[in-house]
Amino acid sequence: MCCHPALSLSSQIALTLRAVGGLTTAEIARGFLVPEATMTRRISRAKQRIRNSGFPFAIPRGPERTERLAAVLHVLYLTFTEGYASTSGPSLQRVELSTEAIRLTRLVHRLLPEEPEVTGLLALMVLTDARREARTGPDGALIPMAEQDRSRWNTDYIDEGIALISAALPHGPTGPYQLQAAIAALHDEASSFETTDWPQILALYELLLQVSANPVVALNHAVAVAMVQGHEAGLQLLSGLAQEERIAEDHRFHAVRAHLLEMAGQPDAARAGYLDAAARTSSLPQQRYLHARAARLDAPPPCS
Repeated sequence: MCCHPALSLSSQIALTLRAVGGLTTAEIARGFLVPEATMTRRISRAKQRIRNSGFPFAIPRGPERTERLAAVLHVLYLTFTEGYASTSGPSLQRVELSTEAIRLTRLVHRLLPEEPEVTGLLALMVLTDARREARTGPDGALIPMAEQDRSRWNTDYIDEGIALISAALPHGPTGPYQLQAAIAALHDEASSFETTDWPQILALYELLLQVSANPVVALNHAVAVAMVQGHEAGLQLLSGLAQEERIAEDHRFHAVRAHLLEMAGQPDAARAGYLDAAARTSSLPQQRYLHARAARLDAPPPCS
């Protein structure tokens, strides 16, 4: 990714996602947790600045290299994320996007094998993509991690990812991609959902909050807290997070809250939460899954 002195870093990332990732403005906006209209204005202003500046794009040098590398990795991360969990449309995944993101990240890793965060991002991608085949049923329905057939996970990707993150962690400062990869490795190493090392995952999320505090990390941290300390502790964290506009309107926040309410024995509130989450996503598989969770709570309890 080349730099342009007329643009902010976020604007360059957005433009590159359009050009390289092939993402729509709506998809980019969801990645940045902003309204589509806001992202449309940002992209339009960025294009106008390029036209007015007269500056050519140039290969970054010196200290600017670190900043631009971070932008490249962020573009690749967002492209992979949209491919792995599509935010709109009829399919849960856009395999062509996640596959291309992995291919490009492998290329960056070959060029910069000494960069721990490049290695961490590649590890995160393959460890996450290892679960792809198990995430959907024959009809394309979403299968949550707790219910996935782990024999369908890609063991070659798991082995590769664990080797990559094991090599990266001892070298240099530990960045957010390395921490996320370490979390993914703990999920992938567990033989079942019940044997997952949630205390260690919680500790890693607390480190991640220190180096990369954002609403999505905070949401995942609340899930880890709920798994270790109980659903009430998780719900308490979500109450505070509800004041964060960037995540409060996201379907993931409402889906997590509904799940914790269900765990807490509050079916009516959980049902409303699942329906609220379904109304906030443009992904049809996500909508069907959330409606199914709500419908399950409508059913009478089995006779004892």
